[in-house]
Amino acid sequence: MLLMKNLLLFSLLFLTLSVSAQVTDKETDLRKLNNDSTEGWKKGGMFTVAFSQVSLSNWAAGGENSFSGNSLVNTFANYKKAKISWDNTLELGYGIMKQGDQDMRKTDDKIDFSSKFGRKLTTNSFAAALLNFKTQFMPGYNYPDDSTIISNFMAPGYLLFAAGYDFKRGDWLSLFIAPVTGKMTIVTDELLANAGAFGVEPAVLNPVDSSIATPGKKMRSEFGGYFKGAFSKDVMKNVKLNTKLELFTNYLHNPLNIDVYWETNIGMKVNKFITVTIGTTLIYDDDIDIEIRNEAGDVIGKGPRTQFKEVFGLGFSYKF
Repeated sequence: MLLMKNLLLFSLLFLTLSVSAQVTDKETDLRKLNNDSTEGWKKGGMFTVAFSQVSLSNWAAGGENSFSGNSLVNTFANYKKAKISWDNTLELGYGIMKQGDQDMRKTDDKIDFSSKFGRKLTTNSFAAALLNFKTQFMPGYNYPDDSTIISNFMAPGYLLFAAGYDFKRGDWLSLFIAPVTGKMTIVTDELLANAGAFGVEPAVLNPVDSSIATPGKKMRSEFGGYFKGAFSKDVMKNVKLNTKLELFTNYLHNPLNIDVYWETNIGMKVNKFITVTIGTTLIYDDDIDIEIRNEAGDVIGKGPRTQFKEVFGLGFSYKF
């Protein structure tokens, strides 16, 4: 009887060890598969479109008919293998609004492409180089005057190349600092270039008849330091926060006047296709002069100003 109990105990112990070994082997294979699957290309993105509309008929309280729409496309294509990391993002945005008898007006317009190549130094650090390009699709006007163009495609266009150090934590955090950075501001619109818009050198006028003696420059180059911090993570269930902060200082001209570009987007998923989005953009560029108006709306001067934009939308989203 005792022998039978010992045999049974030994059999159970052997079976337990065998099952444990099998699970361990499967876990090892699964981990290996997961590690292998993280290498190579990882691609995806999200498309979001939101609309709002107000229609009034004999409405005693007053008001105007209005319509607005906004669309966003965020895509990425990232490559990772061994010590190599290559991250690419493309962000496109466009928005319109029509109120009352006014013509259609633009409310959002951006093209933002970024490519960062890095070679791993330690677990979370990389020697990296970054290329960034920003511009817009369509002309922008000085409303309510819709005949004066104040911006256009490639007016401005910003091209930046930076080399430095990148600290990364997974796919959700990147802190990139570059002591060696070249930045070019491009203004291909001749009228804007002659006016010296966006910091380019303006045209030289003939003192006799005010005709243009020397056309304005269409490019401005800067050399300085650059920082970019990017965070993208689900902060709670169905709520994702994306934010990026870019800072640039020109070593050769007013280095303490730092250019700032800070963009934040919060997406709150209602269901598979409906999403509430809140987006903000803050910009400060010491080389961009913006009209200063008094309470009556009259222009009293120009100078660098903090620019801020907020976009709220409820609409359709599709992740791919």
